[in-house]
Amino acid sequence: MSSKSVRLAVLGTGGMANVHATMFAALKGCSLVAAADVDLPRAKAFADKHNISAAYSSVQEMLREADFDAVTIVTPDAFHAPLALACLKAGKHVLCEKPLALNYADAQRMATAAKKAGVINMVNFSYRNWPAIQAVARVIHKGAIGDIRHVEASYLQAWLVSKIWGDWRTTPAFLWRLSKKHGSKGVLGDVGVHIVDFATFPVGPIASVFCRLKTFPKAPDNRLGEYPLDANDSAVLNVAFQNGALGTIHTTRWCGGHANRLFLKIAGTKGTVEIDSDRTTDGYRICVGKNLDKGIWKEVEVRKVPDIYQRFIKSIRTGQQDQPDFARGAEVQKVLDACFTSDAKNRPVNV
Repeated sequence: MSSKSVRLAVLGTGGMANVHATMFAALKGCSLVAAADVDLPRAKAFADKHNISAAYSSVQEMLREADFDAVTIVTPDAFHAPLALACLKAGKHVLCEKPLALNYADAQRMATAAKKAGVINMVNFSYRNWPAIQAVARVIHKGAIGDIRHVEASYLQAWLVSKIWGDWRTTPAFLWRLSKKHGSKGVLGDVGVHIVDFATFPVGPIASVFCRLKTFPKAPDNRLGEYPLDANDSAVLNVAFQNGALGTIHTTRWCGGHANRLFLKIAGTKGTVEIDSDRTTDGYRICVGKNLDKGIWKEVEVRKVPDIYQRFIKSIRTGQQDQPDFARGAEVQKVLDACFTSDAKNRPVNV
């Protein structure tokens, strides 16, 4: 492992960037050295807040003038591909927020460029940080519940029907997520990408999907100011996995009572395992063995695991690529592209 501290730059200085900066600043072996945003005053305020010495108004300026090893990209979705490609061309290690890109073609270009550059590349599927999903993946992969037959997965949010995170009608950080004009791929692209990764990480790839997307009316003429509210806010996927299992994956912003709930149930020939984040993210339930005939569930607690920020820095310092990488991000994006095609054609499509 290299003893040299990883010098990190932050691209995009909005709300989520504060989480990245705080998490990286707390890591031994990592130092924050630059920040960039198209809104230079915001970049400077962000830099001051996080004790970062330099702020820039563009990635090109930052690449010319700043001395750094790696970058974390925390911008709206539409900018992920061009910014990542510029940084990869310059030989920088890249952590990118999800979704990796707006479409599979761009995501695949990013994965190819990362491989060519020979640098560490990761996409922030942040729920991989939960001990529960890592443990369940191990349970599935060692065959503890047998051959997979059925999968039920959902990601439920409430912010369109409540003020649990504030009033979305007056907050650009929410409004852009409802507007195609502002680069949003809707709830499917924003959080559907998470639940697709969450389900396929333990179960395996999806072979085909029949998807229905829906955009419900939310304001007069479905517009608030500069924001047309035309991005999907509910998605339902009927899927067939490559291993033969069937499943449903769905997500919505309309589910009151669930601020941010991920649920996953995987049923096999020898038992069933379940994660419900409203109960815990540090454990899971399982019904196997002697308990199967009686329908008895066992609660299992698991140990903490390294988060994406720790794994990214460790990968850079050791030279060992960790997951999820850009290739994985492109794989998930391919599923999302198939969902949009399926909805448009109103039929199942192969992934």
